[in-house]
Amino acid sequence: MPDAPNLYLSLVYRRVLQRQDPALVQVSFDIAVLDKYRGAAGVSLIRTDTVGRIKREGGWSIDLGIGEDGRTVHACLFDLMNALPEQERDHWAQHVVSLPLSERFLQMRLSPGSCFDDGEVRPWE
Repeated sequence: MPDAPNLYLSLVYRRVLQRQDPALVQVSFDIAVLDKYRGAAGVSLIRTDTVGRIKREGGWSIDLGIGEDGRTVHACLFDLMNALPEQERDHWAQHVVSLPLSERFLQMRLSPGSCFDDGEVRPWE
């Protein structure tokens, strides 16, 4: 039997889809994304059991959810796009984690109009 759907995750994505607003879309990261900031001058890392914040003194801050396993954190796409300085974005991109995805589909989205041989077309059963 599949796990019960997460009520809050369903509500977040219902709002995203109904309002056509990606601001609440969650992006997950390996907890190692925080290593760069631990002990760094002018940076504070604080947390409770389920949420946290990274704050660079006089600069940016990002609020994070902490995954149940403690091995991941997640943040709103809007916050990442608007609060993270350009020079931090590559670091965060290197630590993204997600459910298993189709690599071919991602290639197709990155190169629209390109030809991809991905097997025979067939009904979805």
